[in-house]
Amino acid sequence: MTTSPLSSARRVVIKVGSSLLIDQQTGKPHLERFKALAADAAKLREDGKAIVIVSSGAVALGRRALGLKSGKLRLEEKQAAAAAGQPRLMRAWDDALGAHDAPAAQALLTFYDTEQRRRWLNARATLETLLERGAVPIVNENDTVATEEIRYGDNDRLAARVAQMLGADVLVLLSDVDGLYDADPRTHANANHIPQLHRLTPEHLAMAGGVNKAAGVGSGGMATKLEAARIAMTAGCATAITLGDQITADGLGPLAAIAAGARATWFLPEMTPETARRQWLAGALKPSGALRIDAGAVRALLSGKSLLPAGVVAVTGRFERGDAVDVIDAQGKPVARGVSAYSSDDAEKLIGRNTADIEAVLGFRGRPAIIHRDDLALTGD
Repeated sequence: MTTSPLSSARRVVIKVGSSLLIDQQTGKPHLERFKALAADAAKLREDGKAIVIVSSGAVALGRRALGLKSGKLRLEEKQAAAAAGQPRLMRAWDDALGAHDAPAAQALLTFYDTEQRRRWLNARATLETLLERGAVPIVNENDTVATEEIRYGDNDRLAARVAQMLGADVLVLLSDVDGLYDADPRTHANANHIPQLHRLTPEHLAMAGGVNKAAGVGSGGMATKLEAARIAMTAGCATAITLGDQITADGLGPLAAIAAGARATWFLPEMTPETARRQWLAGALKPSGALRIDAGAVRALLSGKSLLPAGVVAVTGRFERGDAVDVIDAQGKPVARGVSAYSSDDAEKLIGRNTADIEAVLGFRGRPAIIHRDDLALTGD
């Protein structure tokens, strides 16, 4: 592969774990790696790419701050460590990114924020707004409130869900190995590196090693990275697994290294994020109702626009915000399927209204579109 998928990517999600960000000797932030990753992010932003960083490290930093001993923590200890460590983690990112005039923005997510449609819409809207305003969202699981029963369990899966949520083109999983091998390279000297894959099989999953016990602070391993790659590939997002401790002579980090051809394993999807999203909207979601629209709205949708309240003439069925709905024309012919930004009750109140009237009609400032174009798939796409 001569060209890295990073070169053409519009949105890039970078996941970095505790073992890379925390100095194992001091328990403090590894400032050189923070600086290198921030330099990477700044360079990608200069190239016009939107960057999201999914960062572990809060529990490890909080453990030291609270004087908690090494070893497995009780749930309440882990939650306390996360609470104490998260501001320290954000301070390190703010300092590193601030040197490049890139504002860091904290975004703590729980399991339900990516698994429940209404909360998914809210989380995505927040992240989209941060990216529009030029910020670099620093995403982490909200371990202060998460329990073992309702958590991602590792930030590899969280990063894949964020990439899926934002329609990212590339997900980079930074690791302590430079990709997938046919055996664990730490214990098999003759293990063969796999440079790229277009699909994951049970045989590939069997190749995954366990957690890097030597690091002592991480919670993921190659198995979770492969699961993350699988999630991302179904969303049309290319995924790279590569070494996270690479720092170039000019102070750039692992993203610059793999863009220049450093060893990595690339998992390459067979479709784009846009195609994957349309297939998911059209086939995976069961509609809970329908919106009948006028001819002008049909033309707007066919030209790639969002569905505004002014174009809606009737609402059928009962649905909540975040539910899938069919969009039909005046004769009842299907035009599209999408995720509604409003419940059926609120949608009925907005029939034929201008976007400027939404707050006066509903009593709150809602989304300008009933269905945003990113949440809509035309019939036949």
